[in-house]
Amino acid sequence: MQETTRQVWMDKFGIRILEGYGATETAPVAAVNTPMDYKAGTVGRLLPAMEHHLEPVDGIEDAGRLHLYGPNIMLGYLLASAPGVLVPTESIYGKGWYDTGDIAHIDEEGFVSIRGRSKRFAKVGGEMVSLTAVEQLASKTWPNAMHAAASLADVKKGEQIFLLTTQQGATLAELIAHNPGVASILLPKKILVVAAIPVLASGKMNYPAITDLAKQLTS
Repeated sequence: MQETTRQVWMDKFGIRILEGYGATETAPVAAVNTPMDYKAGTVGRLLPAMEHHLEPVDGIEDAGRLHLYGPNIMLGYLLASAPGVLVPTESIYGKGWYDTGDIAHIDEEGFVSIRGRSKRFAKVGGEMVSLTAVEQLASKTWPNAMHAAASLADVKKGEQIFLLTTQQGATLAELIAHNPGVASILLPKKILVVAAIPVLASGKMNYPAITDLAKQLTS
């Protein structure tokens, strides 16, 4: 959650937002901040009795792919391909482990920071770059518009990042000006102004459609 969102809720409603984290497979909470045990910018500490592994990811030094194990992990899936058979969760660390697919950092106090989905990282010139981080830069610069970052294959760099935005007249120079000191690796190769960002029926970003749109606009 962006700090500005947290502050707006506090200023307008006097409500302190405490972020947490989980998935259906974790029934559904895995980590949570509490009023007495809280760190801004994180999703809190993992629940008691939970174990974790951070699987190393090539190109990422201070985070890894989060795998979880504990009494709250669901017993398994019921698949159409195997009616009546409970298929347990499993990861590279064994049965009962759940591969979240999220890239996370856990600090020395045990607070968890989610850096993004593993699928939402681009490898640019050998470095892993979070597409979510690129979108956050755009949201900070143009808070009243919608933004989505997409990665496309590139012969020289491996992948390149393109930013789609509904902000009319958006420029790379303006993005840099509003984010002084930003690492060049986080800057998109090009900004693509669009009428609308593709979304799903749920209102969430339709990332496959966003990638297709980026391909169309850059071909």
